[in-house]
Amino acid sequence: MLRHLAIATAIALGSVVIAAPAFAQNASSAQPSSAATPEQVVQGITHDLDTQIADHKAELQNNKPKLVTLINQIFLPHFDTDWASILVLGMHAREATPEQRARFAKAFYTSLTNRYAEGLLSYTKGTVKVLPFSGELNDKYTVVRTQVSTSDSKNISVNYVFHKAADGQWKAYDVIIEGISYITNYRNQVDAQIKKEGLDKLIQQLETQGDQALKQMEQEDKGHGAK
Repeated sequence: MLRHLAIATAIALGSVVIAAPAFAQNASSAQPSSAATPEQVVQGITHDLDTQIADHKAELQNNKPKLVTLINQIFLPHFDTDWASILVLGMHAREATPEQRARFAKAFYTSLTNRYAEGLLSYTKGTVKVLPFSGELNDKYTVVRTQVSTSDSKNISVNYVFHKAADGQWKAYDVIIEGISYITNYRNQVDAQIKKEGLDKLIQQLETQGDQALKQMEQEDKGHGAK
């Protein structure tokens, strides 16, 4: 994706992973509140990153499964993964069966989490600054702006796009890093792979090869001129 943005990418893309049902039962600390505004949701995520990631990096360094679990606990309750996966599939979502959409969502987002999880080990307290919210809440499109400070003293714009989900909760469905939408970025890559090999083949590659299949897809996209 974007070069030199390991932390921002990990935060953004690791946040939309599909988790097993058993995991969701353990995510009590991050359960969404009906009263929480989008800004409050992001502030809560930032607090959890400070206390659960930044304070335990040594423990997590050699325990990737636990790191992935923490990412799920922090982010999953606040993201509309169903809607995000449909947007990533784009026009192919209309052609896919419900089973294909479900398999794609689980395999794709699990691959994303494993691809970028270790980037969060560079996270330090205060890395994410939630900027003051301006404007009115829009049920279909509300943006919360944040600023991520990298280890080389750069400030990266990472904005979360929210809507009010079917359950009435405010949930994010897209993340925009330095003006680049993660949904648009991966929609283009997924579209190219589906046109090349078909949806079933792409799903199979993600299920069996995981983050390596995703990495290959990203490399092919860069080879065709993506930045």
